Amino acid sequence: QVLLLPKDPNDDKNVIVEIRGAAGGEEAALFAGDLYRMYSRYADAQGWRTEVLDTSYSDLGGFKEIVFMISGSGAYSKLKYESGAHRVQRIPTTESGGRIHTSTSTVAVMPEAEEIEVEINENDIRIDTFCSSGPGGQSVNTTKSAVRITHLPTGIVVSCQDGKSQNSNKDKAMQVLRARIYDKLKQEEDAKYAGERKSKVGTGDRSERIRTYNFPQSRITDHRIGLTLHKLDQVLNGDLEEIISALTLEAQSELLEKGE
Repeated sequence: QVLLLPKDPNDDKNVIVEIRGAAGGEEAALFAGDLYRMYSRYADAQGWRTEVLDTSYSDLGGFKEIVFMISGSGAYSKLKYESGAHRVQRIPTTESGGRIHTSTSTVAVMPEAEEIEVEINENDIRIDTFCSSGPGGQSVNTTKSAVRITHLPTGIVVSCQDGKSQNSNKDKAMQVLRARIYDKLKQEEDAKYAGERKSKVGTGDRSERIRTYNFPQSRITDHRIGLTLHKLDQVLNGDLEEIISALTLEAQSELLEKGE
């Protein structure tokens, strides 16, 4: 007897990923940069394309926030379990006493939403333009090419400043806005069924701690499935397949147990 698992309708989609430095100031922002590198290297290995949409740098060259798109077949199916809080334990370069610090960056992975899936009324948005800024806050160009879009009904604010022109930034900001609105609706929908579907791997809650990266022990632990690997360097260089496969397997066996 072959049980066919229901396919997630979003699996084949491109993804928009947001990484933010959370608790831990500069160290969290530097770790956000490490995570961005990890995902872009993983994307390269899959033959996918990565495009940065928006960046907000910290003083030491990390990211307070970076928003990027990964385009490629099955990107969402592979990366959808990466949403959550990623915790790093290491001795910061800024720390002279050699003490290990714990910092956190959050990751949100959202499927790209087509215009037909999320229709945005022009009257519901406010568009502001500003000068884009680079590391250390210096203005990169004097033209107001960066775009901020506020979606009035939901209060969602999106900015994009990494494109070449105001038009391309506006298009990208709309892409991110659609993904965020789609994601918000999806989360509200999931919350309705949360009681019945308490999933170990797929809650997608941004604040939930999902993984620890421990530098002194070169250890990476995924708390949802109790998986520990001692190959931190390889993982941060984009070798994520072992973790992603284990998470996918766990999600599939959960579905089978529920007989959905």
